[in-house]
Formats: sequence, C-alpha cells, structure tokens
Amino acid sequence: MSSAQQQVELVVRTIAETAVENEKYFGDLDAVVGDGDFGYSLARGFEKVLEGWDDLDRTDVGTFLKRTGMIITSRIGGTSGPIWGTAFLRAGMSAGTTQELSADQVVQMLRAATEGIKARGQSDVGDKTLLDALVPMTDRIEQEAKSDADAEQILAAAAETARRAAEETSDMVAKRGRASYTGERSKGSVDAGAMAVAVLTERIHEVWKTEGVS
Repeated sequence: MSSAQQQVELVVRTIAETAVENEKYFGDLDAVVGDGDFGYSLARGFEKVLEGWDDLDRTDVGTFLKRTGMIITSRIGGTSGPIWGTAFLRAGMSAGTTQELSADQVVQMLRAATEGIKARGQSDVGDKTLLDALVPMTDRIEQEAKSDADAEQILAAAAETARRAAEETSDMVAKRGRASYTGERSKGSVDAGAMAVAVLTERIHEVWKTEGVS
C-alpha cells in the first residue's frame, strides 16, 4: 500500500469515526436554526462507510475517495448527502492514481471538493455554510505549504484556522439551507457544517500526531 493510500485512509477513517461520535453535538448545533438532522444524517452516512470499510476499492487514492463519496451520497439524507458526497467524489477525481501526496496535491483536492460543494449547494463563501470554514482552511494549508512546514505543522495551522472561521459564522446571516428561512435570527449561532469542518480537522490533527504516516 502506498504512503498516500495510508494517509488518505487514516484521514477518512478519522472523519467517519468523528462524525459518528459527534452525532448529538452536530445535531444540537443544527437544531438552533436548522431542522436538527445534520448530525444524524452525517453519522448514518459515515457509519455505512465504516461498515463497508474492508470492502472499499483501494485500487488507488482517487478510486478509494470516489467510492467513499458514492456511499455517502447514497446513504445520507437531506442536502448533506449530495454535498458531502460530492466533496469526496471531486477530491477523488483530483487525486487520480497518485501514489504520493504532497501538500500542493492536498490543496488541489480540497479546491476540487470546494468547487463541487459550491455547484451542488448553489452556495459560496459568506452564505454561512461549511464553505466558510473549508475555504479559509484550504487557503491556510496552501500558505503553510509554501513555508515548507511539515504535515503536523500544516494540520495544526489548518485546525486553528478552521476553528476560528467556524466561530466567526455566528456573525453571519444564513443564505442557504433550512437556516436561511430564519433570516436575521440565524445570527448569533455558528453554522453546524462549518463547525463540523473545524471539529473534524482538529481530530485529524490529534490522530496524525500519534498515527501519522510519513
């Protein structure tokens, strides 16, 4: 198994386990102005990924991510499935058959995922969605990569940026999803999707410190 495959498997498994563990927390965040099903939907989809973990096609990084995305799309209800599934599918298409993962490649994969989310969700930065954490986080990864930071340093910076960006969504008015129906009342609470990006990134950073594949 290539080091890129090991790295991607570690990240995807961490995301799946963390989504399941935080089902109630993410649901509670969503319930403030949304319909409260975000945590449940995310957990059910990633449970399916974990259930079929050993059978996922590991031909290469791209195939693995695309298969993961297809499971998520088919298993998560509401808008979350298509959006999160598309993110994995687009990242997989960007990764292709790569055997080594550079920071630049990771940035390209995240940019591809971002474009997929924008198109699928008809949303952009500033609409109070997961993009408001994902895009600043990706920008920070790109910035850190240019300074020759190592993987652990890049992840630490990514986690810090995602957390700050997610918390800043509390000042925004939601323009997409169920939360947008509440207008100005959506101010004062963080976006559940953006906070999920922060929590997942923080957990990836923690796991990488002990299990990271060089």
